[in-house]
Amino acid sequence: MLKVVVVGNGMVGHHYVEQLVASDVEAQITVIGGETRPAYDRVHLSEFFAGRSPEDLALTTRDHYRELGVEAHFGDMVASIDRDTKTLTTESGKQFAYDKLVLATGSYPFVPPVKGNDLEPCTVYRTIDDLGTIQAQATGGKIGVVVGGGLLGLECANAVKNLGLETHVVEFAPGLMGVQLDGGGSAMLRRKIEALGVTVHTSKATKVIEPDAEGEARLRMQFADGSSLATDMIVFSAGIRPYDQLAKDCGLTVGERGGIEIDYHCKTSDSDIFAIGECALFGGRIYGLVAPGYRMAEAAVSQLTNEVVPFQGADMSTKLKLLGVDVGSIGDAHGKEAGSVAYTFSDERIDVYKRLIVSADGKKLLGAVLVGDCSDYDTLLQYFLNGIALPADPQTLILPYNAGAAPALGAAALPATATICSCHNVSKGDIVNAMDAGFCSLAEVKSETAASSGCGGCAALLKSVVDDELASRGLEVNKAMCEHFNLTRQEMFHIVKVESIKSFEELISKHGSGRGCDICKPTAGSILASLWNDYVLEEKHVGLQDTNDTFLANMQKNGTYSVVPRIAGGEITPDKLITIGQVAKKYNLYTKITGGQRIDLFGARVQHLPGIWEELIAAGFETGHAYGKALRTVKSCVGSTWCRYGVQDSVAMALYIENRYKGLRSPHKLKSAVSGCTRECAEAQSKDFGVIATENGWNLFVGGNGGMKPRHADLFATDLDDETLIKYIDRFLMFYVRTADRLQRTSVWMGTLEGGLDYLKQVVIEDSLGIAGELEEQMESIVGSYQCEWKTTVEDPEKLKRFRQFVNSKAEDREIIFVEERGQPRPATDAERKQLLAESA
Repeated sequence: MLKVVVVGNGMVGHHYVEQLVASDVEAQITVIGGETRPAYDRVHLSEFFAGRSPEDLALTTRDHYRELGVEAHFGDMVASIDRDTKTLTTESGKQFAYDKLVLATGSYPFVPPVKGNDLEPCTVYRTIDDLGTIQAQATGGKIGVVVGGGLLGLECANAVKNLGLETHVVEFAPGLMGVQLDGGGSAMLRRKIEALGVTVHTSKATKVIEPDAEGEARLRMQFADGSSLATDMIVFSAGIRPYDQLAKDCGLTVGERGGIEIDYHCKTSDSDIFAIGECALFGGRIYGLVAPGYRMAEAAVSQLTNEVVPFQGADMSTKLKLLGVDVGSIGDAHGKEAGSVAYTFSDERIDVYKRLIVSADGKKLLGAVLVGDCSDYDTLLQYFLNGIALPADPQTLILPYNAGAAPALGAAALPATATICSCHNVSKGDIVNAMDAGFCSLAEVKSETAASSGCGGCAALLKSVVDDELASRGLEVNKAMCEHFNLTRQEMFHIVKVESIKSFEELISKHGSGRGCDICKPTAGSILASLWNDYVLEEKHVGLQDTNDTFLANMQKNGTYSVVPRIAGGEITPDKLITIGQVAKKYNLYTKITGGQRIDLFGARVQHLPGIWEELIAAGFETGHAYGKALRTVKSCVGSTWCRYGVQDSVAMALYIENRYKGLRSPHKLKSAVSGCTRECAEAQSKDFGVIATENGWNLFVGGNGGMKPRHADLFATDLDDETLIKYIDRFLMFYVRTADRLQRTSVWMGTLEGGLDYLKQVVIEDSLGIAGELEEQMESIVGSYQCEWKTTVEDPEKLKRFRQFVNSKAEDREIIFVEERGQPRPATDAERKQLLAESA
């Protein structure tokens, strides 16, 4: 079996392992990582300061590697490579033999050779451990300086700003992001960043760093022009250098300015050694983005298979958000090609700058710069990547729509080779092939191809391609709910609200046909409940409910039901605990504490449900809505009341949130959590909406899902006070209730919003649609009209008639049989039931 050793476990090294495991190569894979933890997502590293933990950023785990059959070693750097014996030795003395060696050693941050660069607190911005150092050094400080105004430097500045420090960026060059932006773009970026409170210093050469003798701060930076800057912390993020010392030491060819030279097979000067990612030099260039590194990894794996794919360079175009500012750079952003022509649009009134570089004949796009507005990025990138002929007046591609701008490039105009998702190298052809195989919905295409599962920047373009492809096949995207309503759920919601429709009969007589079905009835029932909050078992509503809602309990596989009282925030008194125990004992119910911090009681017969709930309600319990498409739980840690790490009272906030939104009916179930600090014990980032405490308030996350396809929630807003937090949650939830499709979780709904998270922020925070007041008013109406459905039920003898095992007999169902296991009842298996029935007969 082929022995493959991978040195380095960053994003690129990990991608190589995944690709090799997925191939048909019989290989014994060994991974050696210098860091103490397995691969993690460096692209979103700065989100660590917004509450994401190292576990949230992890791309893999030790256990996962074991499951794949990969031998992994971490925290033990490789010290030497012996090419003659094909072995390598780590710093701890371990030796590993290889047939093929892959160097994915990445890069290290460049620290300018300035006297005093080793003083404390001076550090770098590169790894999770670095972030921990930055966080610790920021404690007690007031001013932070980032040395470096490039992409990583500005990302680091955002992190420093999020720590609450007065933030300065010091850049040696005359402008910011000099590699990606031209002078005009750089100037506009500086203007926007300074408007956010970050001070930018350009054309600054640091002569020396020394303790601040004037006592204003911990350190003072002396510049070549005679000026100085006091600071409490300095973070160097002034570029990267390839980790190529191992290659040099073992005699591999490296570039004059660093980097392990590779050919288009990603082979080094030794044909049994590959180099990929930021340590590799191809065509005299280091590729410092993750997407080109992934392409190298795939090319290197292909050399061991029958389908060899060469690495021929990669597009370095990028779209990102720096300190909240949209920035895009495509191709030749500086117009270096001879004869090229530039078109520039600049509007300082709205702080937008756009520039196109086109060929001398005006037919091809060579490059582009976008600052402040990247809405044209996807269209321009496709023109660039695929050599699509430009319109007669190229400037129309960047003009505002009211100034005669050209329409966006349609999906139909893209060739099959057009790259839609650069992170995972998914082309339009890959998407079409997936749809040919039967994966026709947007969610199915995402799952099958991995498109838009990386940075997510291609979400809008992906949706456009899927919709266009469906239309081209004559499969018009039929948005009708069912044959009874030619309406989407959103349209039905709007009609019910505007016309104050209070029943399904009224709705179908005015806007539908027939009698309805299992699709439109529950949908209408959910909408009616979301808007008017009527008791769901009223005669006019009961026929709309599914099996669970019909009996206000979840049916289990043996025909019994579960009873789930609400335990808001997980907080419960001893008396209530005793009541649950007494009820469980009386009715012989199986009890289990769930992950949502509630106690579920299983095995209740339908005729026992009213009696069980009478006792629970008398003890102060309410329905937990475990049976409904509604708010289920708001999980919490113990917070600042008990925990020495807690910075806010998470229990009190969880109680408030759960009691506010209990009973809210929605397109799908809702779960939430509140963590008292960034240790995240309540797992708020796996919830539909989650809250994490900070020193300055609360961070709000939305769109998470811990279900079959887990998805971390997105950071929505930071350092909110209590009132603003609740206001944003009100708006978020009601906008979801209003616009989501039937049975659509918030995580899926977020993926279908054109504009995604940014659009949602505009609606909820900036009130871009002018409906914020309406959403808040609707939520207040729901909160004010709440009723415990079980309390309403047990107080009405007529409603209790529903809960009978048999209409014409008081006998119990003999098929429902329990046996005891671990001291509690459980449903008998088929074999056990047959045997017990035979014995009783």
